[in-house]
Amino acid sequence: MIYKIRIILDAEEDIFRDVEIEDSNTLEEFHNTITQAFGFEGSEMASFYTCDEEWNQDEEIALFDMSENGSDIRLMNETILDDVLSEDNPKMIYVYDFFSMWTFFVELADVVDEEPGRIYPNVLFSFGELPDAPPEKKFEAEEGEEMHGLGDDDDFLDSYDDMDFDENWN
Repeated sequence: MIYKIRIILDAEEDIFRDVEIEDSNTLEEFHNTITQAFGFEGSEMASFYTCDEEWNQDEEIALFDMSENGSDIRLMNETILDDVLSEDNPKMIYVYDFFSMWTFFVELADVVDEEPGRIYPNVLFSFGELPDAPPEKKFEAEEGEEMHGLGDDDDFLDSYDDMDFDENWN
């Protein structure tokens, strides 16, 4: 079967690519399709994340296992597309380049039969130009929650003397 998928950049302006890819391809092959469709070099770290209908991130599926002693993390080259994306679970999140955090919403639009003679994967439609830098993320608290951090009104750094540090620790 062929998956028709829309990949949308998490930005205020509309920037997306529609691709079609075989459901038996690995997520690594899908990652390569996305990087080529958006014009990335493809040399940066990336991960897919399963998610629910409201785009709440769940399990990570990484390009490489970067842990020191091996872990149970799923890898793209070992995960088949139809194992994580289906009509019942049509959404995923894709993050490319963890320093820049290019974030994309991936959504299955349709499942069709393979067309004889057609080469897959295939970019069906391209809309919008990728900006030079990734869009800034705005982190907001859930309704009823407060954001805690080092804001202008926090006196955290003013209370440095109250901390129990040994000045000659080294």
